[in-house]
Amino acid sequence: MDYLNIITEIYENVQKYENKGEVATYIPELGKVHPNKFGVCLSTVTDETFNVGDAHEKFSIQSIAKVFSLVLAYKIEGPKLWKRVGVEPSGTSFNSLVQLEYENGIPRNPFINSGAIVICDVLASLLENPKEDLLAFIRKVSNNEQLTYSERIVASEKATGFKNAALINLMSSFQNITNDIDLVLDLYYNLCSIKMTCKELSSSLLFLANNGKITQTQEEILSKSQVKRINAIMQTCGFYDEAGEFSYKVGLPGKSGVGGGILAILPHNYSIVVWSPKLNKKGNSYRGINFLELFTTKTASSVF
Repeated sequence: MDYLNIITEIYENVQKYENKGEVATYIPELGKVHPNKFGVCLSTVTDETFNVGDAHEKFSIQSIAKVFSLVLAYKIEGPKLWKRVGVEPSGTSFNSLVQLEYENGIPRNPFINSGAIVICDVLASLLENPKEDLLAFIRKVSNNEQLTYSERIVASEKATGFKNAALINLMSSFQNITNDIDLVLDLYYNLCSIKMTCKELSSSLLFLANNGKITQTQEEILSKSQVKRINAIMQTCGFYDEAGEFSYKVGLPGKSGVGGGILAILPHNYSIVVWSPKLNKKGNSYRGINFLELFTTKTASSVF
């Protein structure tokens, strides 16, 4: 399939549309990004890469980073992980306190804020040096030793993270947080601060399309069974309370972030990342979803 011509054609068409939505200014550092940035990169399991636009410019991947932390926790902990966090869509805001209290401090899934915070608590218990070891894992699957946390974004998130502080304290009251609260929140904020390009991100998570193996080395990161489950959670929970609509429009497992990035996976074929900072009312990239809907229609590629 001529992926380069296809993504270029769709990219140019989407650029003609009105760029609706708003940049996520509630995290001050994210509000500084130019709203018209737009990049796409597709990486195939046969080690081909196709990109267009601002695909080589770093952006804050935010909640897409929760895929890395979930993969590492699941790799180490196995099925025991699901005693601490569920695998169901939330149907409510990604930082809802109401649902969390109603369900006794067990987050619905690993991709809402409370769920990702629990994953960070799990990693804080499993890893000798949590921040350093988590970053080392992300560098490994990314094949990029230069990746690091963004101190400016961490500081920006800490200054405005009142809801996250409320979430972790609530879960602690239900004994679902076992480590020091400040340590766990620091790990969470650092995780979400990572900046990558579309090209780096699509390559880093390509193992989710390749039966859990890094394409270049064939090193196994997850088993086939584990990959199936991670992709299933992305399919049903990867877009906050817009996951159903994304499945309906795009038909791929994926994960979004409020930095404007979207990752999507077609098992056994490719990973694709689209970045456009303006978000719709559900917190997902407006142009990103439009692009992917047109792309999966044009290529007839879907898990359904």
